[in-house]
This record gives sequence, structure tokens and C-alpha cells, in this order.
Amino acid sequence: MSHRAHLLSLRIGHALREVFADGYSRADLLKDLIAGITVGIIAIPLAMALAIASGVAPQYGLYTALIAGAIIALTGGSRFSISGPTAAFVVILHPLAEKYGLAGLLLASIMAGGILVAMAYARLGRLIEYIPESVTLGFTSGIAIVIAVLQITDFTGMTIDTMPEHFIDKLIAISSQLQQTDLGSFGIALFTLAVMIVWPRLGSRIPAHLPALVLACLLGILLGWQGIDVDTIGSRFHYLLPSGEQAPGIPPYLPTFDWPWNRPDADGQALGLSLNLISELLPAAFAIAMLGAIESLLCAVVLDGMSGKRHSANSELLAQGLGNLITPFFGGVTATAAIARSATNFKTGAVSPIAAIVHSIVVLLSLLLLARILAYIPMPAMAALLIVVAWNMSEAAKSVKLVRSAPSSDVLVFLTCLSLTVFFDMVIAITAGIVLASLLFMKEIAALTDVVDITNNPDFVHTKPPKNIRVLKIRGPLFFAAADRIVGELATQMNGINGLIIHLQYSAYLDAGGLAAIKKLIAHCQKNNISIRFSNWQFQPLKTLAKAREEASGALDVSFPTLDDAIEDALKKGTPHETR
Repeated sequence: MSHRAHLLSLRIGHALREVFADGYSRADLLKDLIAGITVGIIAIPLAMALAIASGVAPQYGLYTALIAGAIIALTGGSRFSISGPTAAFVVILHPLAEKYGLAGLLLASIMAGGILVAMAYARLGRLIEYIPESVTLGFTSGIAIVIAVLQITDFTGMTIDTMPEHFIDKLIAISSQLQQTDLGSFGIALFTLAVMIVWPRLGSRIPAHLPALVLACLLGILLGWQGIDVDTIGSRFHYLLPSGEQAPGIPPYLPTFDWPWNRPDADGQALGLSLNLISELLPAAFAIAMLGAIESLLCAVVLDGMSGKRHSANSELLAQGLGNLITPFFGGVTATAAIARSATNFKTGAVSPIAAIVHSIVVLLSLLLLARILAYIPMPAMAALLIVVAWNMSEAAKSVKLVRSAPSSDVLVFLTCLSLTVFFDMVIAITAGIVLASLLFMKEIAALTDVVDITNNPDFVHTKPPKNIRVLKIRGPLFFAAADRIVGELATQMNGINGLIIHLQYSAYLDAGGLAAIKKLIAHCQKNNISIRFSNWQFQPLKTLAKAREEASGALDVSFPTLDDAIEDALKKGTPHETR
């Protein structure tokens, strides 16, 4: 695939097709098996923790990893991506789950899947090129802060009946209940956090959260023997047995098909389906789709840098859309590519998307065989795990570096996105961030466009022009944000002259605003009996001029291919007031 073709191609199963076209051996299969088993084991507690953080039972995170993970791997455009629930969605999904229950969350995911499919067929895979780093760092840092704050209740073992909607109110509610901190829960959380911080320094290749959770389970059991009860997955979550009785933990069954709107809402009743509900969920669905697209394409770009391969951006968007369209019918929540799990997948030797399918099989086996064991995981340990996930997601070192060394405009965009994500929501943050970044970029580009007098510059002017004719060079694009200012500067250069030659070799762009300004300049010259000539138009401005050409004379009628030709024409006319 060519350097740019990966941004435009679109086909189902692109990555898998490429792998088999290149040749796939038994040795490759063995590498995929090892990588898939490794990342599958890593994904099990993460999938449960992220489901809990999103406001639903842990099994729905496992359903997401096993169903969406397999569908997206089979149909996607990135060889090494591992898809499933991710921390990025928590700030969108948690409020949805609180207001609409599991059913509303699943319906919004389906809508987001449809938007992603539409984005793929619209060939919008290139959108990752237009998202500034200051925007992505801003909203991911904001998400990390929100996730960390949401974990404080489980981390400390406190109980808050109803968590307020707004961030400041959340902080007030949490601070007012700090005296309720449960020492047993707080101790397990601190212990888990300490293990996760210390473990990587031991040089072990086993991800830190696995031994941390195992040891936290053992500590929780020991505390239970001492009469200190700590909330666990088994005590917090329950499921119904075929007999109708409740059982603790997560169901050791395969997920079943059901219409998402028939599942329970926040009050435990069937949600139902209506146009009004769809319109209410549409903003959240759009935010999920945009975030899913950004997250999955960023992940693919990171993996390309690690592997030297090329992903198909639109094929990956299509796969993410299909995964989110299908998975909710089996109870799975929103999915996208997870950068940390995908990087681990590649580092452990993955060769193809088959590793991601193996990862899904491992998650499936854990659901069927380990459900009773998983019920012993303490909730404070899960909170500690999510705080570490939030810290890693924030990329604090990158953010600090950006604030210290980036231009003030990038810092402003970063802080705006972060603040809006924390205090409002993702839709406002992403929209405002991109708009602000675009406006600041246009302002900076417009400032680069200037006018230089080259009348006496031998590097450009090889033949002395007639007396009282000035030669000016425009550097930079003539677009709406710069055009009026440039015309104003040109007007100030006209005092006491009879003619003007504008050299445009270094101005490669002309838009409607620039065209209007050029017409205004010509009219001003004609009114003041000043001849005007243009030279060295570049290709794009020439196309714009030709497309907008009218019956009346315009810029093209007084344009020349070279500056020497323009000066020669001025010399030939003899009368400086005469316009060609």
C-alpha cells in the first residue's frame, strides 16, 4: 500500500486480508496464540473495572471484550489493535447509565456504531490528521481527572446514595463524607496502589495490575476472617439463576441476544424505543462516535510507528462501527481500540488480528470458568486499578511538557479542552477545542502573510522599473483572515506613485476572501489612476482567478508569468497612468 493509500482505502477485514496475502505460517500462529493469551489475561480485570466505572455490572465489560474484540479484529484495518471497553468512554457512559440505565447506554452505543460506519463510507479516516495534540491531550487529561474523582468513593469505602451530576457538586459531596472512610477498604486500596507502583521496578514482565489484584483478593479474605468486611464484586453485584434466585458476582454464562431497549432503564423497567428517546441520546452517541474514532485511529497510528506497518484508517472506522452496532444486542457496552492493550499485544509478538481473536476467547473462558473466583476481587482494589489507568491515560509528562514549551495558543487550547471536559462534557470540549485551535491557527497563519518592497532588490528585480512604479512582494496565503489587512498595507504603499507591480511567487493560496480583496485593490487603483500589474501567480490562485473570471477586466488581464515581463510591459507603455 502506498504512503497515502492507507488513508483512503476501505474494505472489510483489510488487516486480516493483508496478513494472509503476505503469507501466514504456523510460527506466526504460535506467536499470535502467545500474544492473545497474554493480552486476554490482562484484559479480564480491566474490562470489569471499566464496566463498573461506566455504571454497569462487570460482566458487560467482559461481553464487550469478547464480542467487540473479535468482530473488530476480523473486520478491521489495523493488524495489532485490541478493542474493548476503554477509560476514555467513562465520562460519557457513566451519566448515560445513571439517567437511562443499561438500556440507554446500549442504545447510544448502537447509534454511535451507525455514525462510525457512515464516517467510514464518507472516507473520514483522515480526520486524525486534523486533531491537534493540544486537543487530544486536553480531553484525555480531563477524562483522567473525572475517572479518578469517581473512584474516590470505592477507594475510601464511603457511601454516597446519589452522586451529583456536576463535577464541583461531586467534589463537595465527596468531601462532606470523608469522615465515613472505611479503614479496611482504604487499606486494601492503598496496598493495591503500592503494589502497582512498586511491581514494575522489580523488572517483571507480568503487568502490575495482575499480581496487585491477586494479592488484594488474599488481603480481603484475611480481613474477612478478622471480621473486617470489604465490598467485593460478589457483594456488590448479583445475577439471577434459572430458578429465579439471586447469586453473587457475575453470571458464568454466555451473553444472550436481546433488543437493547427491552433491557432495564435506571428504574429497572424496560426502556422502550421512541423518536424522542433517540433525539435525547443523539448528542451522547455523536460524542461516543467521535471519541471512538479518535481513540481507535490514534491507537492505529501508534502501532504503525511501533511496527512499521500501515493501517487502513477507513477500514478501521468501519470495523469499530460494526463492533458497536452488533455488540450491544448481546449486552456489550461501547468499544474502541485500547492503546495500552494493543501495545502489549504487539510487544508480546503478535503478527495478525488472530491475536485479538485469541484474546476474546481467553475472556470468554474466564467468564465461563473463573466467574466465582472473580467475585472475590475487592471494589477498593478495582478503584485503585482505575486510578492508575486514569494516570496513564492522562499522559501527565506530555501535558507538562506541552504547558512548558508549546506556544501559548496550544496551551490555551489544552487548558480549554481539559476544563470543559471536567466541568461540562466531551461534546462541548471536543467541539470548542477544535474550533478554538482552528481560529488560533488561522490567526497565526494570517500573521505570516506580509508585504515587502522589492523595488530595489536585485535578487528579484533585474530591470529597473519606470520612475514612480513600485514593486511589492506578497509572502503567505491570501485568504479571508489576512486579505483585508494586506490590501490595507498595499494601499498605504500607493502614496506618490503612478504604478504598482505585485509579485506573487510566494503566495500559494487564494480564497474567496482574498479574491474579493484583490478586486477591491484593483478598483482602488483605477479610482486613483494608478496602474497595477501582477506577476508569478501560483497554480491554485490562478485556478481561483480563472473560475471567478467575469466579463469586466480583472486581475488576469493585468497578470504576467514573470516579474521581468511585468516590468517590461510597464516600460513599454511609457505612460505610467496607463493600465493594460
